[in-house]
Amino acid sequence: MASSHRSLVRLLVLCLLCGASLAAPRRYLSVSMDELLSSKAHLDCPPLKKSVTTSGNKLTIPASCGLPPKCCGAGESIGRHVLNHDINRLSTLLQRSAGASSAAPPPLAPPSVVPGIPISSPPAEPPAVTIPDTSGAYLGTLEFVVTVGFGTPARAYAVVFDTGSDVSWIQCQPCSGHCYKQHDPIFDPTKSATYAAVPCRNQECRAANGSCDGNGTCIYDVEYGDRSSTSGVLSHETLSLTSSSALHGFVFGCGEKNLGSFGDVDGLIGLGRGKLSLPSQAAAKLGATFSYCLPSHNGTQGYLTIGSTPVSDKVTYTAMVQKPDYPSFYFVELVSIDIGGYVLPVPPTVFTSPGTLLDSGTILTYLPEEAYAALRDRFKFTMKQYKPAPAQDLLDTCYDFTGQRAIFIPAVSFKFSDGAVFDLDFFGILIFPDDATAIGCLAFAARPQTMPFNIVGNTQQRSAEVIYDVAAEKIGFVPGSC
Repeated sequence: MASSHRSLVRLLVLCLLCGASLAAPRRYLSVSMDELLSSKAHLDCPPLKKSVTTSGNKLTIPASCGLPPKCCGAGESIGRHVLNHDINRLSTLLQRSAGASSAAPPPLAPPSVVPGIPISSPPAEPPAVTIPDTSGAYLGTLEFVVTVGFGTPARAYAVVFDTGSDVSWIQCQPCSGHCYKQHDPIFDPTKSATYAAVPCRNQECRAANGSCDGNGTCIYDVEYGDRSSTSGVLSHETLSLTSSSALHGFVFGCGEKNLGSFGDVDGLIGLGRGKLSLPSQAAAKLGATFSYCLPSHNGTQGYLTIGSTPVSDKVTYTAMVQKPDYPSFYFVELVSIDIGGYVLPVPPTVFTSPGTLLDSGTILTYLPEEAYAALRDRFKFTMKQYKPAPAQDLLDTCYDFTGQRAIFIPAVSFKFSDGAVFDLDFFGILIFPDDATAIGCLAFAARPQTMPFNIVGNTQQRSAEVIYDVAAEKIGFVPGSC
């Protein structure tokens, strides 16, 4: 009888918890073990096509897919990879911002100086271009990649896209300095009918902080915080986003000397606020808006859209904050965090004083130490039914879910100063570093003292469409979009 009584009490408690969750939505999130295992699966598909010969500038872009990752695969923890990546990422962001603030380029002339870009005002509803994106794990990177075409005829290249960068680049022949091993054949500008070097007198050269060689050609040079670097000829080329949409005269770096750790990616597409980023160059044709949806796990696809698309009624917008010291970055004004219906007892100024950067290239979310401690402690309080697991480098709050049929975790939401709320996905809260185990870790960390601002990383952005309406200076979130 005592056992039956205890079972009845447990059932009543469970019903009360369910009722409470209905009264206060998003107190808890769950995933079945089957779903977790499927999230670790990688798609099988043929390798990306190396080149496509079609009429004009048309390019059939093959869908990116998750192939077995070069690193961080079965049995290997990604904890140290995350730590090293994000530390290097921080150094890179700071170095870029320091360069931008100390030598801000002058404004570019109207788009007519770029061949092929329309000079007329964009239509009331400019078209949008959408291409698939996927995890870059199969290319040895923790960032996200898309496949685009360069040149005429167009050739396909897998590049990471980065909201913390402005200058786009790919590796180019003749690799007079050094080219690392990449996924696709290195771009040869002599085989393109639309390639042209940018003269050093052009305003694009000044926007890239370029220098002149002996022939009057603009030379760009970008150095990252982890001592990786790319340099070469600043160039104009046709960039094919899809088989039916191309940007002519796109300004990019034709990298002939590329040193450091880039994985096997072919290059980078910059999505920052600077004049040479893809959104800025595409604004005259497609409008000053772009968005992306990072897939919730590596076995699925998301998308990158340049231009505005019909917006879901589920979108929540918050203001895009500008910081003069970091002109290319996208900031938002985070003021509080809700975890399982519990608002962290942290003053808003703890978040607003340093500011919060939204970044597609940083993996984790870095919070002020006081806020992270409160989040971690509350998370542990709600996870007492699960077996703790050892920390994995930077990931210090981990659990072993082996044998569980389903996993329940407290929901987490970001709240902004203008009342907007961003609800995180299950996989935006827990990260599973090792494909061979059922160990999951809280995907947040305390902000290092050397980090001047908070960062919302790409793990927290997964599965949500993030809309950057640059013209209206607002950022929108649509949870559950991919």
